[in-house]
Amino acid sequence: MGGTPKFHRPICRGAIAVRDLAPLSRDIANLRAAMTEHGVSRGFMNAASPGVIAVFQPNQFYKTNEQYIGALADAMRQEYEAVVASGLDLQIDAPDLAMGRHIRFRDADETEFLRNAELQVDALNHALSNVPASCVRIHLCWGNYEGPHHYDVPLERIIRVVLKAKPVAIFFEAANPRHAHEWDVWEQTKIPDDKVLLPGVIDSVTNFIEHPRLVAQRIDRFAGIVGRERVIASTDCGFGTFAGFGAIHPPIAYAKLASMAEGAQIASRRLWS
Repeated sequence: MGGTPKFHRPICRGAIAVRDLAPLSRDIANLRAAMTEHGVSRGFMNAASPGVIAVFQPNQFYKTNEQYIGALADAMRQEYEAVVASGLDLQIDAPDLAMGRHIRFRDADETEFLRNAELQVDALNHALSNVPASCVRIHLCWGNYEGPHHYDVPLERIIRVVLKAKPVAIFFEAANPRHAHEWDVWEQTKIPDDKVLLPGVIDSVTNFIEHPRLVAQRIDRFAGIVGRERVIASTDCGFGTFAGFGAIHPPIAYAKLASMAEGAQIASRRLWS
C-alpha cells in the first residue's frame, strides 16, 4: 500500500554524552548467541552514522552544525569500537549522504548539501579512527520506502564524497527502478583498489520475487567493473526499517533472499569456472 510511518522526532537540547552501553552489550551478546546456534562464523551489526543522527534529530543546543556532528562522532565512536572489538563487522548506516538531500537539505542548493556531506564523512572517519577499515561497511541509501524517488540526488553527484569514507565496503541500492541504471556510474568512476562493492540485487520495498537469473546478471555486471573477488550480493536495504512498519510480507522476504542466494550461486559458477 505504500505510505510513510509517523513518529515523534527526538531533538538535541543538551550536551551529547554516552550514558549507558549495556543495551549495546546485550545486542552484541544476542547476535553472537544466534550466530553460534546456527553455525555462522561471521556477522555484522548496524550502527547509525553521525550524519544520519543529525538529519533525523535536529539540533537546538550546539551553536553550529559542525559542533553538533563533532559531538555525535565522539559519542558514537565508543559504539563503533565496541562492535568491532566483539569480533563482529560494523555496518554504518548513512542515508544522510543520499536521502539527506531530499529530506533535511531539500531547500538548500547542491553546493551546500555537498559541503555538509563532506562534513559528515569527515566526522564518520574521525569516529572510526581506531577501527580497521576492513572491518567496516557503509550503507548508502535514498530512503527505504515505496515512492516516486524522482527527487533523489543522482549517484554521480555524491560518489566522490562516498569514496572518501573509511569503510572498505560500500553497500548501496542497485535494484530498484530509480537507481538500477547507475551501475554505469561505478563503471565510469575510478574506484580505489581496496574498495569492495555490495550492490543491492533485490529490491527491498516490492513484493516481486526477483528471478535468480536476474540476480546473477546484476552480480556479473559489477564483477565486470571491479572483479569477482570484490563483489558481494546484497539487498537494496533492510526489510524492516521501522519496527512494525513494512511493505514486504515476511515469507516473501525470505523467498527473495533465497532467490538472491541462488542467483549468487549461478554467478559464482560462471565467474569462477
